[in-house]
Amino acid sequence: MHTWDELNSFILHCGGCPLAQTRRLPVVGKGDRHAAVMMIAEAPGAQEDIEGLPFVGPAGKMLDRLLAGAGLSRSDVYLTNIVKCRPPGNRDPHEEEKNSCMPYLRYEAYLLRPQIIVCLGRVAAQRIISADYRITRQHGTWIRRKNCDLTAVYHPSAVLRDPSKLEAAQLDFIKIAEHLRKLLSEKPDVPERP
Repeated sequence: MHTWDELNSFILHCGGCPLAQTRRLPVVGKGDRHAAVMMIAEAPGAQEDIEGLPFVGPAGKMLDRLLAGAGLSRSDVYLTNIVKCRPPGNRDPHEEEKNSCMPYLRYEAYLLRPQIIVCLGRVAAQRIISADYRITRQHGTWIRRKNCDLTAVYHPSAVLRDPSKLEAAQLDFIKIAEHLRKLLSEKPDVPERP
């Protein structure tokens, strides 16, 4: 794999785990392929499985609201999932399913070269940041790894299920936007990416 088109082709034709047998459409990442911010959730939901696009259901509307509240939009970020196919019943993806898709996620990050990675929810944070990550206690905190700043926030669907999380989520997204502006103001121009 050397290009976005090759990566997308591999994902669209993947049969690497049992989810390929139950999915309607795999969900490839979408957004600005030069974005400084990569947002990673755990897996597609029912609407995403139908349309083959990330965050098109109710959680997508909440994500748009959180981005807008921070002065951002989808055009400012790249959205993807750890697992590219919907787990039946929207259950958490199994370890073997995550392991099957990790090469795709790594390649997305390689092509994108983000300055910020935002894990959307517990499952993504526990896979990307730390296996013992506690979203209720650690959301909005930052760590630096391999020239990239990482944080985790409540998944938009968690905010829909529990509106008491909305204020914390809004503040976390505002901090992400502030962090992005700070990084962009400090960075020299970088060469064009593939």
